[in-house]
Formats: sequence, C-alpha cells, structure tokens
Amino acid sequence: MYKILVVDDSKAIREIERKYLEELGFEVLEAENGEEALKILEENPDIKLILLDWHMPVMNGYEFLLKLRSNPKWADIKVMMVTTENQQKSVIEAIMAGANEYLMKPFDKEMLEVKVKHLLEAF
Repeated sequence: MYKILVVDDSKAIREIERKYLEELGFEVLEAENGEEALKILEENPDIKLILLDWHMPVMNGYEFLLKLRSNPKWADIKVMMVTTENQQKSVIEAIMAGANEYLMKPFDKEMLEVKVKHLLEAF
C-alpha cells in the first residue's frame, strides 16, 4: 500500500481526496500548507505521491514544489497539482518546477484514479 500526502488548505477538499484515495487502497496523510507538508515528509520517507494545491497560506504549492525538488532525497516522489489554477502560464511553471501531473478542480473519483494510477506505475 502506497502512502499519499494530500496538501490543501481546504479541509473539505482534503476529506474528498482522502475518501477517494482510501477507497482505492492508499494510505493518506494530510497537510494544510507546504510548510506542514515538509515536516510530514521528514517523518514519512516512504511517501510516493503528493497531491498539491496551488493557493495556500504560509507556504503555497509552488513554493513547496521548489523546496521539494531542491532536495535530492525527495527526487522520486511524484507530484500532482490539484488546483483551480488554470492559467496556462501557471501550469507551465508547475511542470517546469517539477510537477508530474495536473488535475483541475472540480474533479471526480474516476479522473483522480486514472491520474494517480498512471503516476504510480513507475513504482
């Protein structure tokens, strides 16, 4: 069973993602912002995938992604941006910063499942 970290300042979104992912058999950890997510990563080196929101207080998704990708020990972690941010410039910035996939809110379970399974095929 893979561990997935859901990083989103919305409790409702975290609950939806947790529900979908647990139904698919994954263990789910949650963080409200990028700073909290970094602490969780330090304590859980076996996380395989991060679902990451863009707009969050304290440390947003883009800032978190830059910190994540600057640390070689986290190089193999897959990152999927899950956000309402749909500007082409932002999508390109996220991919260039190291995001592996992008999922627009709102989404359904099937959309999430297809993208998560695709990202985890490498493991």
